[in-house]
Amino acid sequence: MFPWLAHGHISPYLELAKRLSRRNFVVHLCSTAANFKSIEGSLTASIRLVELHLPASFLPRRLHTTNGLPPLLMPRLKQTLDVAQPELRRVLADVRPDILVYDFLQPWAPLVAAAHGVPAVEFITSSATMMAYLFHYFSTPTVDFPFGEIYYRDYELVHREQMLAVDEKVRKNAFDGVDRSNNVVLIKGFKEIEAKYSDYLMDLLGKKVVAVGALVQETSGISCELEEGSSLINWLDKKGKRSTIFVSFGSEFFLAREDMMELARGLELSSFNFIWVVRFPKGEGVVLEDSLPLGFLERVKGRGLVVEGWAPQAKILGHESVGGFVSHCGCSSMMESMKFGVPIIAMPMHLDQPLNARLVELIGVGVEVVRNGRGALEREVIAEAIRHVVVEEGGNRVRRIAKSMSEKLEAKGDQEIDEVVEEFLKLCKKKNKKINGFH
Repeated sequence: MFPWLAHGHISPYLELAKRLSRRNFVVHLCSTAANFKSIEGSLTASIRLVELHLPASFLPRRLHTTNGLPPLLMPRLKQTLDVAQPELRRVLADVRPDILVYDFLQPWAPLVAAAHGVPAVEFITSSATMMAYLFHYFSTPTVDFPFGEIYYRDYELVHREQMLAVDEKVRKNAFDGVDRSNNVVLIKGFKEIEAKYSDYLMDLLGKKVVAVGALVQETSGISCELEEGSSLINWLDKKGKRSTIFVSFGSEFFLAREDMMELARGLELSSFNFIWVVRFPKGEGVVLEDSLPLGFLERVKGRGLVVEGWAPQAKILGHESVGGFVSHCGCSSMMESMKFGVPIIAMPMHLDQPLNARLVELIGVGVEVVRNGRGALEREVIAEAIRHVVVEEGGNRVRRIAKSMSEKLEAKGDQEIDEVVEEFLKLCKKKNKKINGFH
């Protein structure tokens, strides 16, 4: 498995690896050493880490991950990985896998695999909704997306234009990555939730799209060994049922200072307990207290925790004290919230997040904090969204649907993985026939 160097990509690859390992697959997960620390404790006996040695000429090795990487350095990290084709050749020669599972952002990987006689399958970690939107505009940029309920708000259009204003080479690479995927393309999510967008994506790609499920980290049997994680769970144990809001924006997205200030004021106005995970880009020397309203930490003492860096998100969302999740609506966070039946208070930033936020409201598992005409957050709107989701009578429907969604996902289990296994076994048989001289 060869994911992009982001935790939001590596995590679903790892969860897919776990489910495949339970079906007698041995999985080698290939990434940089900078990403290993966050996943080493989650491995099983059938999952092995393979280090990808990238050149340090573009970026020092400690920055060979998107986790905490300043946004300005993201293109340089992509450039560093794109010159790693000889290194992937070395890995494939050493491991000699039956199949390579590669990411959307590495369309060159299947060519390297083909040179070794290894079939390759693309696994996309974004939602089918987002990918249908993206490939629609890559194919027909002057034609409106056929599903009007999925859109970017006026203040989000700048992010949409940045995403779509890529050169022809980038568009070609996106389609090449799909074309080179053998038989199918895997995508994170459930077809039942995104059926019409998934079907449209298949039409656009001309290839079978197989949903692999939520791929949420399993909390059973996982302990919070880190002191910080244990103390957070202990703190939650003392709070009432559904009385606490969890706030997190992923490992790669950073709120602007003005947004942090408004969010802090909104949490304070809401009067609910909260755990807020805050991250800053590496090396910028930001002081937490300077990014918050004066006296904020003292005023919320006892009912609010602000944690800098890391928190056990799946454990927290699975705790009975948590009644809402203020999220950027990254695909993984959205799926985790649905899995645990926690209503979402959506605060999207860019990329696929605005479209995921529209999907959250369409499904009915959350509400969105809509920014003002200038694209700025407002504390009163944040506080009202939190109150609506957690306690107000008007939020009964959201709470009910979130609970129902969790029950449906629990009942499904890992059914989607059966289809993935079936497709992989077909590829293995086809490969073995070629090796044995049968066509």
